[in-house]
Amino acid sequence: MASSATSLTPDQHKAQAAQKAVEYIQDGQVLGLGTGSTVHHFLTALGIRITQGLRVRGVPTSQATATYAKQLGIPLLDDNKPWDIDVAVDGADQVDPHLNLIKGGGGALLREKIVARAATQFIVIVDEAKQRPHLGLPFPLPVEILSFGWRTTQRHFENMGWPAPQREHSGQPFLTDNGHFILDVHIPIIDDPATLETTLLQLPGVVECGLFVNMASLVITGTDQGPRLDQAQDKSIP
Repeated sequence: MASSATSLTPDQHKAQAAQKAVEYIQDGQVLGLGTGSTVHHFLTALGIRITQGLRVRGVPTSQATATYAKQLGIPLLDDNKPWDIDVAVDGADQVDPHLNLIKGGGGALLREKIVARAATQFIVIVDEAKQRPHLGLPFPLPVEILSFGWRTTQRHFENMGWPAPQREHSGQPFLTDNGHFILDVHIPIIDDPATLETTLLQLPGVVECGLFVNMASLVITGTDQGPRLDQAQDKSIP
């Protein structure tokens, strides 16, 4: 006999989390707009709210996000002025039980971290598969590096025992919107994300890493039972 329970697809989980995130957006706010498939659902839902009269302005974290936001009629702020961001909304590649994140699967980690740090509140929207008991493999840690001397930078990771292949696209080095390379570092278990982040950022040639430590205010996870909310204890959100 077939089960009466309905199992949603990962994409439906993403859409569910995105729809819930839009409920936290208030008129007149400045929003940080993340990058990726889950954020695409958020932008779509936000665009509907805008047609209903919601007034917001956005700071996109990638060219792809900026293009889609413009199509939806979301006004964007100038890159060359300081931002006072009320709420940043973005996805994640992994979330641990302490709400630490790995981000950067889409290659926008540097801009995403700049925007998230500038925001009063940082809402993370994910599907259930992104919840993990610890950060690390099977998802590698993206690290954005300078193209100059990149093989020497790569060797630092290899000397620590971590394979760090250069990310490629169509047989060529993947370039971020900032013109940098990305190494996808294979670390089995990241048991101390804060210390690792500090260590990696001290390596010459490293621009930024995909560890987002103690930054999320709220993680919204799409599940078959509805959106689950996990709020950071030291960060209040209305």
